[in-house]
Amino acid sequence: MNAHPTGPTTPATFDDLVAEADAAPTEGWDFSWFEGRATEARPSWRYAEAMARRLAEAAASLDIQTGGGEVLASAATLPPLAVATEGWPANVAKATALLHPRGVAVVASPEDAPLPFADGAFDLVTSRHPVRARFDEIARVLRPGGTYFAQHVGPASVFEVVEYFLGPQPEDVRNGRHPDRERAEAEAAGLEVVDLRAERLRMEFFDIGAVVHFLRKVVWMVPDFSVEKYRPRLRELHHQIQAQGPFVAHSARHLFELRKPVRA
Repeated sequence: MNAHPTGPTTPATFDDLVAEADAAPTEGWDFSWFEGRATEARPSWRYAEAMARRLAEAAASLDIQTGGGEVLASAATLPPLAVATEGWPANVAKATALLHPRGVAVVASPEDAPLPFADGAFDLVTSRHPVRARFDEIARVLRPGGTYFAQHVGPASVFEVVEYFLGPQPEDVRNGRHPDRERAEAEAAGLEVVDLRAERLRMEFFDIGAVVHFLRKVVWMVPDFSVEKYRPRLRELHHQIQAQGPFVAHSARHLFELRKPVRA
């Protein structure tokens, strides 16, 4: 999302805002639709730039759950062997169109399935916002001395939005992506933690259309979301935004750098 608020630039009526957002395409991880309508602060570690530096030095890389391939495609230099996986068919097509000209092979693979690659195939595995990190599989496909470098979604991320629609969530749901829990899973898979940083970042939604588009795009936030099902609650939030200003939420992000040990 845009990091610099400019305020809403779209029609003010509830029906117009919702209809526009409900019709907007949601494929890939291009968030330009939110320009002027929502903001999200960026983590201090600047993931895409840090990822690009590592890709430039790698011999064989794998980007897991690449979405539409936008983040991987932002790197100026890619390894001689570069592969990406994606599970959503619409994103597979988009990533293929974007990444194939760069020499990247895009493999359709469900998010929860074993990675379809041989042991020790890659010296760098990356991912931005995986739904779930299979650390056992990551460790398996990494070469000894190889690196997993990723930005994960943290606990209770954007739960101001989630709980507005679903009500208070139990603690095990709120903490389901806690970095301490993922650290333990990574270490249990035999990976060493080189770096782990976490931040909570301010988000603002300037109109109800931005909320609708966000929930249609990030489908796991409110899994049963549809405009028709939640129209009364959406209308209430529309009036709240008009009366009180932007709806404020906070995303949670953590940066992982893990290494597969070289065994003597």
